[in-house]
Amino acid sequence: MREPKFFRRYDYDRGLLPNAHLRDLDDAADLTEAKEKSGWSIGYPGWGLLYYLVSTSLDHDSDNVVIETGTNKGSSTIMLAQAVVDSKVSGHVHTFEIDKDFYDTATSNIEQAGLSNVVTQYLGDAKTLVPQELENIGEVRVAFLDGAHFVVDVLEEFAAVHAKLARNGLVIFDNTYLIADEDEDQRVHGALASIVSEYGGNLINFPSVSWYTPGVAIWQRHPFDERWEGLRS
Repeated sequence: MREPKFFRRYDYDRGLLPNAHLRDLDDAADLTEAKEKSGWSIGYPGWGLLYYLVSTSLDHDSDNVVIETGTNKGSSTIMLAQAVVDSKVSGHVHTFEIDKDFYDTATSNIEQAGLSNVVTQYLGDAKTLVPQELENIGEVRVAFLDGAHFVVDVLEEFAAVHAKLARNGLVIFDNTYLIADEDEDQRVHGALASIVSEYGGNLINFPSVSWYTPGVAIWQRHPFDERWEGLRS
C-alpha cells in the first residue's frame, strides 16, 4: 500500500454544516476524535461536496431516490438527507449498512439530526439488498457508494444502481486515490477504470477530499438531454 494522505479538515467553521447535530458530532480536534464521534466518514469538506452535488441534481418535477451504501455512523447520510430537505423536493434517502453496531449508532444520529422521516435504513450486505430493494424503490437520482472498497464489491454495487439510474443521475464514489501496489486489489481506483471501460460515461475526480484513502469521484452517463445527444451523433 502507498503512504496515506489526509485531506479531512478540523480547522473550519462548523457553521458551514447545514445540520446542528452533525456540527456537534464533528466538534473534533483530530482524526482519532472524529472517528469516535462521526465515524469513518469523508468529513469536511467532503460533506459539503455531497450536500451540493445532491442539492443541484434533484428533479423538482418527480420523486427523488438517493441511495447510500456504507451508512457507518450516519454522518454522510445526514448530509444527503439534509440536501433533500433543504431542496424542498419530493425525495428519500435509502442507506445500507452491514454492521449492526454502526446501524444502531446511525439510527440514533439520524433521529437526533431530525431526519428520520426522509431516511430508510437497511441492515445487511448492500450487494444483496440494493438489487432487491430497487425493484420496489424506483429510479435512482443519486447514489453514494461508500461500502466495501474492493474492486468486485464496487462493481457489484455500481451495476445494481446503474440498472435503475436516471438518465442524468449521479453515482458518487469515495476513496478513489490509487492506494494499492500493482500486486494488490486495486480497490475503488481500479473499479473506476473498469466502469469507464465498460459503461463509458463521464467521470470527474476530486483528489483533495476525504482522508486515507482520499478522493471522491462522480460518474454520470448522460449530462444532457436526448436532443443534445442526437445532435452530437
